[in-house]
Amino acid sequence: MVAAGTVRDALTASTDALAGAGVEGARFDAELLLSEATGEGRARLDADPEAPVGAPAARRFGAMVRRRVAREPVAYILGRRWFRRIELEVDRRVLIPRPETEHLVEAALELRPRTVCDVGTGSGAVALAIADELPEARVVATDTSPGALALARANSDRLGLAERVAFEAGTFPAAGRFDLVVANLPYVSEGEWGRLQPEISRYEPREALVAGPTGLEAITALLDNVGGREPRPAAIALEVGAGQAAAVESLVRAAGYRSVEARRDLAGIDRVVLGREAG
Repeated sequence: MVAAGTVRDALTASTDALAGAGVEGARFDAELLLSEATGEGRARLDADPEAPVGAPAARRFGAMVRRRVAREPVAYILGRRWFRRIELEVDRRVLIPRPETEHLVEAALELRPRTVCDVGTGSGAVALAIADELPEARVVATDTSPGALALARANSDRLGLAERVAFEAGTFPAAGRFDLVVANLPYVSEGEWGRLQPEISRYEPREALVAGPTGLEAITALLDNVGGREPRPAAIALEVGAGQAAAVESLVRAAGYRSVEARRDLAGIDRVVLGREAG
């Protein structure tokens, strides 16, 4: 698919192949993969399109392009993803961190809790970003997936945050008092699964995405748990799917939170529901 030649040749051929496979942003993805294969920054590649791409780099690039043509996400191909100020290792054991999930971190920055529980931590993105940006906070991160917890711990160790983030298997800690609970739980319904992009349905872990027939099962279970706690966490922030905010707001109120609001992402979608004991 990609033979040794110039940067221009490699990008033209790979962009055509990716676009033909239905990849959105084909040129951007091609540039990211070529940068990885050659070890050169994208700006350097753009500045010298006639630079040669040697045979070893072309082979590496060709292998990565074939994976992307099969609709494997770039983050899994590269093995890493930036999330706010931190770079995380990612693989198929965990969801790829997304920009809209940063709103959970922003809620923590606004409330400045001393104790935080991140439920369903996955790669550790939210828990580690909060620990990174709120040095005074103590963070506990949970997940039911042993593979996810192993990867999250590895990210914590690599980022130097192991002393500030504790990891626990399960959904919600049996003990402990928290000022804030944050969670990006599965919220896709079973009927929606088959309509998702191939990058998601073929590669990302189904158990981290699909909640059940309605898509609200995991959120409901967490709120049932949190609402029954004494003392109840002072605040809870939940990422939700498009069109779910109103239903989740009702569930958060039913769990005992008096001040409840939805917050929009950059696309204008109500993406996070925030409940607080008081306004």
